Amino acid sequence: MRARFTLAEVRAQAIRIVDKDGLASLSMRSLAAALGTGPMTLYNYVKDREELEGLVAEAVLADIRLPRRSDDWRADVKAIATAWWLGMRQHPNAAPLVLTRRTVSSVGYLPAERLIEALRRAGLSDLDVLAAFRGVLSLVMGAAQVELAHPLAGDDREQSNAAAAKRIGDLAGAEHPHLAALSETSRRSTMADDFDRALDMLLTGIQASA
Repeated sequence: MRARFTLAEVRAQAIRIVDKDGLASLSMRSLAAALGTGPMTLYNYVKDREELEGLVAEAVLADIRLPRRSDDWRADVKAIATAWWLGMRQHPNAAPLVLTRRTVSSVGYLPAERLIEALRRAGLSDLDVLAAFRGVLSLVMGAAQVELAHPLAGDDREQSNAAAAKRIGDLAGAEHPHLAALSETSRRSTMADDFDRALDMLLTGIQASA
């Protein structure tokens, strides 16, 4: 008798493979082996590689630890956006798929739903809610993508980005003084601090539009 799994079990095993060994290690065969079944069984859950990667993207979104709702829309937007960013950082090998793959089901929709709900409480028009949603999401995804361009673990990631900033500053030199100066400034900051400041600036603009 063939082993049967829930979609959640398949999704959880897929993200474990990607987290541990990278996206290139994920295939119908490797996932089936990890689940203790045959590759053909997985076609009951996903039809091809693209859907399999969509399942991984869904796993990243489903793993985001969303905060409880409060009465302060701005605090909620900030907390949701920060949780989303942290969730992307927890899965550096899979994070790019959140941008490039459609999810298989609505499981990964909750972060977006919560973010939109919080923005609606700001008193924005429908079009401004859309623009604000896209703006916050662009910051979250962009910050994650820039940081994970050379994915390393823990403190090494900060050291890698500091080294990259120094290299950019050295190359910029006197010919590009503003870039060189900003590269030096970035070495005195952290990615978390940069994200927090940028998010506050964006939220101030959103609040002013209400």
